[in-house]
Amino acid sequence: MRLRIEGGIKLKGEVDIIGAKNSALPIMAATLLTSGENIIYNVPDLKDVHTMMNMLENFGAKLRFEDNTLYITIDEIQEVNPPEDQVKQMRASFLVAGPLLARLGKIKIPLPGGCQIGSRPVDLHLKGFQALGARVSSEHGYVELEGKNLKGTSIYLDIPTVTGTENIIMAAVLAKGKTEIINPAKEPEVVDLADVLNKMGAKIKGAGSDRIEIEGVDSLLPFNHTVIPDRIEAGTFLVAGAITGGEVTIRNVRKDHLGAVIGKLEEMGHRIETDEDKIRIIAKNTGKACDITTAPYPGFPTDMQALFASLLGVAKGTSIITETIFDRRFGFVDELIRMGANMKVQGNTLIIVGVKRYSGASVTAGDLRAGAALVMAGLNAEGITEIAGVEHIERGYESIDRKIRSLGAEISLEP
Repeated sequence: MRLRIEGGIKLKGEVDIIGAKNSALPIMAATLLTSGENIIYNVPDLKDVHTMMNMLENFGAKLRFEDNTLYITIDEIQEVNPPEDQVKQMRASFLVAGPLLARLGKIKIPLPGGCQIGSRPVDLHLKGFQALGARVSSEHGYVELEGKNLKGTSIYLDIPTVTGTENIIMAAVLAKGKTEIINPAKEPEVVDLADVLNKMGAKIKGAGSDRIEIEGVDSLLPFNHTVIPDRIEAGTFLVAGAITGGEVTIRNVRKDHLGAVIGKLEEMGHRIETDEDKIRIIAKNTGKACDITTAPYPGFPTDMQALFASLLGVAKGTSIITETIFDRRFGFVDELIRMGANMKVQGNTLIIVGVKRYSGASVTAGDLRAGAALVMAGLNAEGITEIAGVEHIERGYESIDRKIRSLGAEISLEP
């Protein structure tokens, strides 16, 4: 499949933002910590969600997914090893390790896959499990964890890893005594998971701060929960409004989760209006240049880096983007250059000299956010843009072609 875009149309209108995939996945994994029916609302209908559903089914879960509501019932966990093909499809599949270790006391799991955007080791997850008392061994691409009696302890994370923080929290909620995680990730998705676990009866304090405290409990109960809005999809549609010089309103959003993105759009000269769960961008042409450095939340999100590179590619002046989270995350640059961009990679820095407009071309998405960046460039471009590698984009965006089309764009998904 390919996306075909006829660029040059100013987007205008309103669009609803889906639930956050990166919140839904750990919450789905958390159902392994309890017995009974769990109901999760505002779940995005994405390939990664279905991959996690298949994993949970392997462990004996009964699932029903309709109208973005997911019902998960796990009466008894079947002690099976997660299939290698599923784990390699998606990095977040490793999130089952923490809850299964807590619930069963042992697990053998393949090392994870996901987008190819540099080194993303699970060492910090394993360090946390070891600190809680688990034995960890690794060979032939698999990790074995064993620890029947996990005990609370103090764990310092060298890097505030999001999935690492989530996995350690889920392993610690049933451990004996008190666990503290120092330098945890502060992302809203971590806070959302902690909120769910507290609904289940866990005792977690400090999620979203520099220190998380977890008092272990004996068991957890099923839950009902609404997933937070996807701040990256929200940012994507704000960029779509900016890069086309349009006016776009996004609904079902949390302004407090988008501070860095809104700040940079305003720095570029665009007008942002907010009202409860709505944000509106009124673009000033395509804006002026600015510099960006990615950082853990509440800093500028690495998942918005490629999208802003696309936007800054047609902004007035010279911009510099510094990527501090992942290496090899400028793989999209060559494709933007095919569309007429003037940009150059130097180590972990991207230097961008704005051009007047992109030119339509045939390009290929190498990963999820790179694909979204190419869609943005296509919306701006003169002529027709065709984007291959749509399967990457579909990992993070639900019906992106339909949503963008609802704002007036000429975009279609074709064989």
